[in-house]
Amino acid sequence: MTTVGLLRSLSRRKLHAAPVSLAYRFSSASAGGRTTELRLDGVKDIIAVASGKGGVGKSSTAVNLAVALSNKYGLKIGLLDADVYGPSVPIMMNLNQKPQVNQDMKMIPVENYGVKCMSMGLLVEKDAPLVWRGPMVMSALAKMTRGVDWGDLDVLVVDMPPGTGDAQITISQNLKLSGAVIVSTPQDVALADANRGISMFDKVRVPILGLVENMSCFICPHCNEASFIFGKEGARRMAAKKGLKLIGECCRFSLLAALQDIVFL
Repeated sequence: MTTVGLLRSLSRRKLHAAPVSLAYRFSSASAGGRTTELRLDGVKDIIAVASGKGGVGKSSTAVNLAVALSNKYGLKIGLLDADVYGPSVPIMMNLNQKPQVNQDMKMIPVENYGVKCMSMGLLVEKDAPLVWRGPMVMSALAKMTRGVDWGDLDVLVVDMPPGTGDAQITISQNLKLSGAVIVSTPQDVALADANRGISMFDKVRVPILGLVENMSCFICPHCNEASFIFGKEGARRMAAKKGLKLIGECCRFSLLAALQDIVFL
């Protein structure tokens, strides 16, 4: 995973110095006639890692980004696994314990590799399916954001659920997102869904920090030759068409699958 390009892109944005602009303010009509407080106490910036569909390496990118920001940049980092139906962060971050509750009845994130983590996977049994309707999912997301004692964080990385439905819109409108990173694979079907994700963030006025193309190619473990099994430079073409930055193109190799179940670095 080419983390360096992603980190450089984010650092050039100078997120901490950016003022709260109209891009993050919602009218009383969009907030149901109420004044909506979008900030999380103690959290300077919130970055969403999103895709239009599952299986493109979104969670791997989110974990990679969170760990790198903590260990390479020395920042205070949190990681929110907002994929309620398919939480992956506990496995990738090697988390086994359930979060504790403080005196204010807020959950305390579980920490590993210098990153504070919260996931629905930490709150339910390992193999238990979540057969929940929309309102229950919205309630769970609210508790995993404002019902958590994140402490002081430089950046909260949000592993967004795939798609562009209620959960994604709720997170985008109820949190002051500093920006979003879009993850896709090179093939047209994945890019079409990524394009929908970009359009959703545009509609809720969240800036796109850039695109990450995952599974750009497969590196043969025997000859080191690159095979473009999903197509070539699809995200690069989309980024150019949309006027967005291509943060990185990430290839796959056989050892990566084994490492990913431990921690994706």
